Amino acid sequence: MQNLQQPILRTDISGMPLEWVQYQTVVRLYCTGQVAYTCGTPLLHIRGGVNARTGERSQLVLNSIIATYGSKQSLFGESYTPPLNNPTLFRRDNQVCLYCGEHFSGKDLSRDHVMPLVSGGKDVWTNVVTACKYCNSRKGGRTPEQAGMPLLAVPFKPTYVEYIFLQGRSILADQMEFLSTHFPRNSSLRERWN
Repeated sequence: MQNLQQPILRTDISGMPLEWVQYQTVVRLYCTGQVAYTCGTPLLHIRGGVNARTGERSQLVLNSIIATYGSKQSLFGESYTPPLNNPTLFRRDNQVCLYCGEHFSGKDLSRDHVMPLVSGGKDVWTNVVTACKYCNSRKGGRTPEQAGMPLLAVPFKPTYVEYIFLQGRSILADQMEFLSTHFPRNSSLRERWN
């Protein structure tokens, strides 16, 4: 029942998702008095030492979602840009080549620049898509229009909460439900999980 590898979703006191943390970090947050409240499924039952005076053993029950004191509201503005990396990009595009529409494993995917770098394109979320290596090679240094390879979806920059979701490796149902309530109404990620 206890999965020591299951990440726990940490939020600020208002319930805004902040990051994924391991159980050791959650124990440290409890011990330093930083946990405001918990919700979600109980995941781990941690037992500590025995108090010499009272004979009681310390215990913590760690839930799938914890809220900590403080707020990081500055992270959530329109100007926030999450770091761009291939694993997160591939998850944004659901492991699908946005040229041929086929699903691939990560090792068979690559980052393609819609407006090629050689033509002044930028390495930013709104100019990159997931492409299989064959399609990326076939497109080369051309735009999708020049190559006759229309895009199947428009690339977008994830919000902070969408980025938190994309970073998750094994997300529990209650964590997913919690995260999805913070997605923008028009989020393609919301559509994928509804």
